[in-house]
Amino acid sequence: MSKNLKKNLMAYVMVLPAFLVVILTIAYPIVTAVIQSFQNSETGAFTLANYTYFFTDKAQKNNLLYTLYIVVVTVVTAIGVAYLLALYLRFIKSRISKTIGMLYLLPRFVPSMCAVYAMITIIRDSGLINRIGQLLGVDINMGMMYHASGIITMNLWFNIPFAAMMIAAGLSGIPDSIIEAASDVGAGKLRIFWNMILPLSLKDVVVAATFVFMSNVSSFTTPYLMGGNAPKMLGISLYDQFNRYMDYNRSAALSVIMFLICSVSAAVYIYSNLKENDWEK
Repeated sequence: MSKNLKKNLMAYVMVLPAFLVVILTIAYPIVTAVIQSFQNSETGAFTLANYTYFFTDKAQKNNLLYTLYIVVVTVVTAIGVAYLLALYLRFIKSRISKTIGMLYLLPRFVPSMCAVYAMITIIRDSGLINRIGQLLGVDINMGMMYHASGIITMNLWFNIPFAAMMIAAGLSGIPDSIIEAASDVGAGKLRIFWNMILPLSLKDVVVAATFVFMSNVSSFTTPYLMGGNAPKMLGISLYDQFNRYMDYNRSAALSVIMFLICSVSAAVYIYSNLKENDWEK
């Protein structure tokens, strides 16, 4: 046996444990779920009924549209606010910006359950805001509990710091020298931003948006504690199908649907990384 062949075999042997772990914990469950999603729950025969159910049943269609609405609003709002925050932290040098730079990541270290319950005690109709209003003679019922606005607000709590961290990391890679050079030749702040800062940071914005999108499509804790009975987000609908109705085939089909929705965002992420050099042209 040649020395090169021995090296190649040794390399494969070393990689084999990790490969088996991936197969057993990721690939096998995915393949099993896909197969089960096309099976009839009683006969095991091939069927598309598990998928058509989620696109023909009115309640399930509402759940899908409700989830997409919350996710899109969350992504757009979180990325917009995070980008402005990242710009402020990157280009404004002051004591306030330094303080914000040290504190804005704190929500990432608060357990999600604690954060959701804290938000509930503030925005519910008998919460902190309402009690302060009552002291001032005003009855403030925000109506955010069991409503999309409450879920979106909680999502922003989690996602703005995360997105701002990613975008700020990208902005920190833009040298001050090119900003100063453009300013020296007479370029205004708006032109510098539009022609230099935005193109150089656009890839990081897209990457942050993809992560925010994927994390919210399958979110469970926030919609479970703050969402209403109908419509429901897909994570709660999946929980109902699996635990309440014990319809494992429909659960598998919904899992595949959620995976396909997330794969659109994943494809954008992969494309942005493959075209990394094009962002800077």
